[in-house]
Amino acid sequence: MQTAKFSRRTFLRLAAAAGATCTLPVLAAGAPRHLSFAHTHTGETLAITYWRDGRYDPIALKTIDHLLRDHRTGAVHAIEPRLLDYLHTVQCALECDAPFEVISGYRSPVTNDMLHRTTNGVATRSLHMDGRAIDVRLPGVRTARLRETAAALRLGGVGFYPDSGFVHLDTGRVRQW
Repeated sequence: MQTAKFSRRTFLRLAAAAGATCTLPVLAAGAPRHLSFAHTHTGETLAITYWRDGRYDPIALKTIDHLLRDHRTGAVHAIEPRLLDYLHTVQCALECDAPFEVISGYRSPVTNDMLHRTTNGVATRSLHMDGRAIDVRLPGVRTARLRETAAALRLGGVGFYPDSGFVHLDTGRVRQW
């Protein structure tokens, strides 16, 4: 396994973001949390505040669930709020407010089975099927840097697909591939 080398500035930024992440429960009454998305398959875009006044906004969560639906079947599933916090924390660590380009959010069992049979690297029981995983890229940020930042935060799984130009993030156990 290769060890990533960070500049002092990158290390300090990641350390600050990781520290903020560890105190998320303390930040419950803190500043609103925003995310923006551009779905690469549907063309839909969304800029939304999903956390305000010390709680998740249920209407915003439903709106995000719809945007991140299985674009092949139209099936909608609840996206785990921790995944949204993961995205928000990564974006803050990168100091980037560009919309996440979504390649895949929720996947229905039918879609996941089809992808598992026809594509390398798709898990039989993917966390996408539980609303706990997303495949993204971030305009203006190299996918390698997105991967390094997410991995340094240690908030869940990080998969790197340089040939396809995206990073997989999930709220499962901390691991990398």
